[in-house]
Amino acid sequence: MTQRMGIALGSLISGLVALYLHLWKLGLTGALGCSSAGGCEYVQGSRYGWFLGVDVALIGAVGYAMLFVAATIGTMAKYEDETWPNTLMQLMIWPAVLFTLRLKYGEFIVLKGFCSWCVVSAVTITLCAILVTLDRKRLAKLA
Repeated sequence: MTQRMGIALGSLISGLVALYLHLWKLGLTGALGCSSAGGCEYVQGSRYGWFLGVDVALIGAVGYAMLFVAATIGTMAKYEDETWPNTLMQLMIWPAVLFTLRLKYGEFIVLKGFCSWCVVSAVTITLCAILVTLDRKRLAKLA
C-alpha cells in the first residue's frame, strides 16, 4: 500500500465517522454510540462542536471527502509520481492538524471531556500528516 492509498483509506474511514456525527447532530440517527459515559454528547454539544456557526463534524466530513478524492486521484498511474497531488493534500492536512490541536485542547483542557469518536479523526489526521510527509520524501528522491 502506498502512502497515498493510506491517506485515502484513512480519510474514507474518518469521513464516514464525521458524517455519522453530523447526522446525529441533525437528529437523523439514534442515540450516539459512545464508550465514554456521556462524553461524546457533552463534547459534540459544546461550543467546540461548532466553528463559526458550522458543525465541526460537517467540516470534517467535507474535508475528509476532499482529501479522499485528492489521494485517490494521486494513486492513479499517471499521477502517482506527480507532486501536485501531494501539495494539494499538504494544503488540506496541515491546517487540519492545527484545527485538531485546537479541538483537542478544547476537549481535554477546557471541557475536561473525552469523545472516543473524535479520537478517530485525531489519529487519522496525524497518520495522514506522517504519510504525506513520507510521500513528499519519496517524490524528492525521484527528482
